[in-house]
Amino acid sequence: MKYVLFYEAAPDAASTAPLHWSEHEKLLGEFHGRGDLLMVGTFTDLAGRGAMAIFTNAAAAEEFAGRDPFVAHGVVVRHEVCEWNEVLA
Repeated sequence: MKYVLFYEAAPDAASTAPLHWSEHEKLLGEFHGRGDLLMVGTFTDLAGRGAMAIFTNAAAAEEFAGRDPFVAHGVVVRHEVCEWNEVLA
């Protein structure tokens, strides 16, 4: 099992995300470095969908969202962790 963290971007995310990018990037590096974060990226329609990240466990996904400056500063208005049944690896 993998766990997907979905982010819903705020309407002004394109202008507010750069203000918090360096802190967010450090957090991405920390979680990737310890092996908990496998992939991350935005959807091409950022305003409509936001972003997603794939984690190895639910606790790491929840911890990431809880520490993410994008969540703390309102770049992300909603997040959800979903269990994902990976079929092809």
